[in-house]
Amino acid sequence: MCDFNTLTDEEKKLHHEKLLQCANNFGGKNFFLQLLEAIRETKPHPLTAGSNQFSIELGTIKWNKVIFNDKLQLLLKARVNESEQDNFLPKPDEKNYKKILNVVRTLKPIVFHVKPAHKEDGPGFFFQPFDTIDDNTTKLNPVFDALFFCSVETVKKALNYEPKA
Repeated sequence: MCDFNTLTDEEKKLHHEKLLQCANNFGGKNFFLQLLEAIRETKPHPLTAGSNQFSIELGTIKWNKVIFNDKLQLLLKARVNESEQDNFLPKPDEKNYKKILNVVRTLKPIVFHVKPAHKEDGPGFFFQPFDTIDDNTTKLNPVFDALFFCSVETVKKALNYEPKA
């Protein structure tokens, strides 16, 4: 997702529609982008918050399990290779396979709930960190990737993408 320019037109359209739907359910593009900017500015990374939530004036993200920094660091390293191998998981014979598989097993059941502060801004949305394609293929959920890792500029590109007719 973060390599938006390298995606096919079909993938760009899919990511655009998904992110636009999430933004609209959180009060619109501007509120959504402000949430992303707040996440980027927060140190340490909001995912490692012991309270399992991240709040700003515009709304809140809550999740149901503590994420430790070591898992976050492995996640950050593994996501860099995802677009090259078209899979979050490395090949089973690679030395970091078990560690990354463990990250997926740990984080997969987590559900993130994003709610705006005011009901009139939208119903909010929820998502999980990974999409399982088959037994051997797992991908980062583009919403998870966009919310916590991609640059705000990349997410803006995706939100403003005009599908070719």
